[in-house]
Amino acid sequence: MMVNCCGLLTASKEPVPLKSIEVEVEVRDHVATVVSTLNYENKEDKPIEAVFVFPLPGDAAVCHFSAKIGQKEIVAEVKEKQKAREEYDDALSSGQQAFLLEESEQSPDIFSLSVGSLPPGESASISLEYVTELAVQADDGLRFCLPAVLNPRYQPQGSEAASVQVTSVPASLVPYNLSFSVRVSSPRPVSKVESSCSLDPLQYLNTEQTQATVKLAAGHKFDRDVELLIYYKDAHQPTAVVEAGQASAKPGTLMGDPVVMLSLYPEFPQAVMSSVAPCGEFVLLLDRSGSMSGACMESAKDTLLLLLKSLPMGCYFNIYSFGSSHEHIFPKSVEYSQETMEEALKKVGEMTANLGGTEILRPLKDIYSQPCIPNQPRQLFVFTDGEVGNTKEVINLVKRNSGSHRCFSFGIGEGASSALINGLAKEGGGHAQFITGTDRMQPKVMQSLRFALQPAVADISVKWDVPKGVAVTVLSPPITALFQGQRSLIYAQLTVKSHLISRIFRAAEGCVTVKYSLAGHPSKSQLNFSLKPAEDTGLTVHRLAARTLIRSLEMEETRRTRQQNEGVKKKVVEHSVQSGVSSVFTAFIAVNKGTGKAIQGPLVRRNVPTGLRECALFDDNMSYYNSADDCEDIHGFSYGECEEAYDGITVIRPAQPPRDPFLQLVSLQKASGCWERDPALAAALGKTSEEVENTKPSGVNQEVWATFLALIWLHGSKMEAQDEWELLAMKAASWLRAQNAPYATECVEAGNALLGFNVQKDALGL
Repeated sequence: MMVNCCGLLTASKEPVPLKSIEVEVEVRDHVATVVSTLNYENKEDKPIEAVFVFPLPGDAAVCHFSAKIGQKEIVAEVKEKQKAREEYDDALSSGQQAFLLEESEQSPDIFSLSVGSLPPGESASISLEYVTELAVQADDGLRFCLPAVLNPRYQPQGSEAASVQVTSVPASLVPYNLSFSVRVSSPRPVSKVESSCSLDPLQYLNTEQTQATVKLAAGHKFDRDVELLIYYKDAHQPTAVVEAGQASAKPGTLMGDPVVMLSLYPEFPQAVMSSVAPCGEFVLLLDRSGSMSGACMESAKDTLLLLLKSLPMGCYFNIYSFGSSHEHIFPKSVEYSQETMEEALKKVGEMTANLGGTEILRPLKDIYSQPCIPNQPRQLFVFTDGEVGNTKEVINLVKRNSGSHRCFSFGIGEGASSALINGLAKEGGGHAQFITGTDRMQPKVMQSLRFALQPAVADISVKWDVPKGVAVTVLSPPITALFQGQRSLIYAQLTVKSHLISRIFRAAEGCVTVKYSLAGHPSKSQLNFSLKPAEDTGLTVHRLAARTLIRSLEMEETRRTRQQNEGVKKKVVEHSVQSGVSSVFTAFIAVNKGTGKAIQGPLVRRNVPTGLRECALFDDNMSYYNSADDCEDIHGFSYGECEEAYDGITVIRPAQPPRDPFLQLVSLQKASGCWERDPALAAALGKTSEEVENTKPSGVNQEVWATFLALIWLHGSKMEAQDEWELLAMKAASWLRAQNAPYATECVEAGNALLGFNVQKDALGL
């Protein structure tokens, strides 16, 4: 049930104390340091406690928290969570100002900030700093996302924890504003920075173009996530950064020793890649909860069409969909054929976002209960807007089944949970993608399908070669997945006997070798690196390494006995306090002990609203329903019945554009890869059936001619979308080669003449 009610707070009823947010981001290569400043002001005549629940990237390492009141700055400490809460409560009860920042126990991408005992007329400035790795996207862009939208998370009945209480309003009504600036620096030139939001032009700071700044354009409303894609030239270069330990920390500890961060980009031998026979069991899991309605659902259905047309002959597949309940198209995975493909597409065409809340755990259990098919590696594709409250439960289930499949995840729309989407892919040995704003889902999904068709890498091992006297402690979990050209990160602590430190780290080198088996062929990737610490990195690498270690321990904690858990929890708290990095068992606490007198009057609690995306339902009192479950909980009828059943409900649905010729063409392709001559094909090509028939070279089979025309049209008019149709075009070219058609040259010439293109035969892959 959805227990976090989404009410609209109006300025006349409850003034909102958060006035503005300023964000400064420094990106160094693929790591971002983010400093957010939240400015509060109490304009009421009573002291207040402001509570702000907000999202952060799921793998962020929150490492600094401070509050400034007037000219006085109070820096928070990391303490065990219960102790921090008690200290906060004690401070408030004695009239002192206090600030508490804690991570949600259900999902590591949700934080709550309590600003306690803000007197009438008082202002406070809260500063929050975190570091995060930037994920590599399918097109080699590095993705940075500043989450602005926190969608309510669906909490299934009987789940392990209570839901996070979130006060939310439609994002355009959020009353605070955002200023946002980014500085980028890298050893390689910055080629471009793109965003779903309007940016001022990129400003280069040096002639080498290795440093640049960019800002959000004026007038940005805090109504959606701020997503940046940063592109470097020659992005696939392996790198190593060694960071010196903290001078005040004890040698032999994580913060006292040097730490190395390695970025590896394996390149697989082309001979092996091209020799692998495509096969697999492809299980597609689609979110059909109410929040997926409208454009999200239509885009997902178009994507399933492309996926199904691109699957290789001889593979197996099935499609599951879920909301509060779940469905499947076939009782178990079936062999891919024209008949099964057509049946699946018919069912996909009938799908709507009508299945209620986001209950993803049950369909996953159902999928994992099905036995795997011999010699058909299971590949799971999950499409969701990620509005779940039991994130850790879901990720743990995927991890427990990681030996039987690879999981590719897709976060759809604003506010998709990065903890869920990244966690599914990481624990499932796959790859994660996010689709926001006006992004097309199809190219990202097809890139993941290309990854899924790569052979699974087995027997991965990492060997370190370092000078004598240096001990290596790997802090990252073992690598479970490698993909062609995709980055793998490894963190390791380097412990050295104290009298050897200056000699070893002055000029020595280390080497790391990753060995693995690829389709039965032994392969390896190697990186040599200097042990000399880099300059000006602060403690960024140490904090990211600490976060990696803490996350691994937290995952371990969920699979052990209560007694073992106490030991794991103790380790997490120890590392968290020592490194100053947040965890599920700790919190940041700051108390202003100089306020002196107790505050008069009762403390009023104010929940600061967080933005929601607007594709939803409003009643005549402007109450907000984010999903079918909200409607059912409040009114007792389903999302689809709203308009008819309740006078005051308005359903906001974007107009659906007519289907474009590209998708029409794709929908006509057969499972084998060919097209048949059909009036619908002629229409998609912009021609009449007579024109298609009259230009066919004599003696040419109708299917061969139709397939040539489709391929020529794709190459001639849709090259900008090649990522989307490349796999199905390869299947078509393979089908043509199997026909041994002797008329290829004549067909290409006649097809070009009919369609007005100049596509070369070689370009078609023949």
